[in-house]
Amino acid sequence: MKYNQLDNFNKDFLWGSASAAYQVEGASEVDGKGKSVWDVYTKIPGTTFKGTTGDIAVDHYNRYKEDVALMKEMGLKAYRFSISWPRIFPNGKGEINKRGLKFYSDLVDELLKNDIEPVVTLYHWDLPQALMDEYGGWESRNIIEDFNNYCVTLFKEFKGRVKYWVTLNEQNIFIKFGYEFAMHPPAVKDLKRMYEANHIASLANAKAIVSFRDIITDGLIGPSFAYSPAYYNTPNPEDVLAAENAEDLNSSWWLDIYCKGMYPRLAFKYLEKEGLAPTIKEGDMDLLKLGKPDFMGLNYYQTANYEENSLEDGVGSGTFNTSGKKGTTKDSGIPGVYKTVKNKYLETTDWDWTIDPEGLRVALRRITSRYNLPILITENGLGAFDTFENGEIHDEYRIEYLKAHIKACREAITDGVELLGYCTWSFTDLLSWLNGYQKRYGFVYVDRDETDSGSLNRYKKDSFYWYKEVIKNNGSNIK
Repeated sequence: MKYNQLDNFNKDFLWGSASAAYQVEGASEVDGKGKSVWDVYTKIPGTTFKGTTGDIAVDHYNRYKEDVALMKEMGLKAYRFSISWPRIFPNGKGEINKRGLKFYSDLVDELLKNDIEPVVTLYHWDLPQALMDEYGGWESRNIIEDFNNYCVTLFKEFKGRVKYWVTLNEQNIFIKFGYEFAMHPPAVKDLKRMYEANHIASLANAKAIVSFRDIITDGLIGPSFAYSPAYYNTPNPEDVLAAENAEDLNSSWWLDIYCKGMYPRLAFKYLEKEGLAPTIKEGDMDLLKLGKPDFMGLNYYQTANYEENSLEDGVGSGTFNTSGKKGTTKDSGIPGVYKTVKNKYLETTDWDWTIDPEGLRVALRRITSRYNLPILITENGLGAFDTFENGEIHDEYRIEYLKAHIKACREAITDGVELLGYCTWSFTDLLSWLNGYQKRYGFVYVDRDETDSGSLNRYKKDSFYWYKEVIKNNGSNIK
């Protein structure tokens, strides 16, 4: 649909930005924090770009007041951050680490003092290593109760101070990369274990939402999902079916469970035939239905393009670009189901991610049509090589990227999407899990690189001032 005039963003729209504990905090062994799986995994040679770790990250733990002051200067309305589970429970359960809890309490208070809405993510991948050692983390149903206890602790601590909560961040990513691609902890390739662990994580998500509603009556909660809408490469019905297969297996498998409490029928039947379907126990589906979220968190970066993949000699696993060398990603697929193919209409980043603002509008519309829930964009941003010269960073490419995506948001609102807010990824530069510090996302440049050198000083990029104007005008200058 094309419009002569676009609807405005609501006056209370949450113009925000985001981060994750492991990627920004550092202080990995400070004030009683326990080890996370990432503290251990990144010490294994070859797991990350140039061996980078989050031991120091960008030192947000010690510099949070400085960072919040920059947020205040920008006029940020919301800051989404995650709480490190092992900083609260060093062993994943048992005794609470009060010093860790105090850090987040102080951060929340600092945000509120500066009129910034805290958006708390309960889990952004830093599983306590103690629980991985004890029972295999997400592969054991024991984690449902341990995760719930951790969440309840935070619900009670921040009741009345935090309104917006995100349960699991990108479950589809930490599960698939952990158990299918072997690029995240526990770094195995076992699809049966993947679907079993994923089902348990979904149960933990639902139980946490149920507990939330018993404790907090004036807040909103939901998971955030990394959604890449599936396109079909040509009108050939075989390509259309391949894209439908990809949408079911790569997106609806999670979104339907979150929002409907049920698995998509076709995908479940396919996985049953392949011997991969998860074990469903009595009471599981009842719990999943009770865990319907108040909103859907959307992490959007790109779309994916699909075509038919032959059953006999079809394409299987591909390769991922973690170096920033454009063109090094190789197509992947499942024989007889689908394969990815380059979208000739779209440009890509140096990491081969498609740049597709209209894809964000597609994602917002699909979620609205299928689930009829409000949406909070919990991540959207551009990872790029930034050039730092004489204290200045001219990142007009980031401004153009964000401008186009915010326009897509405005178009989606005009379409009828209920959009609560828009959180960019990220506020400051940070550690990009597998990609080191070279892949920069922030409005604020941090003097930091893969050699652990740099002052950690903060410098405002051109995009900082641009987003400040967007917030000041409530997005009305995006047309």
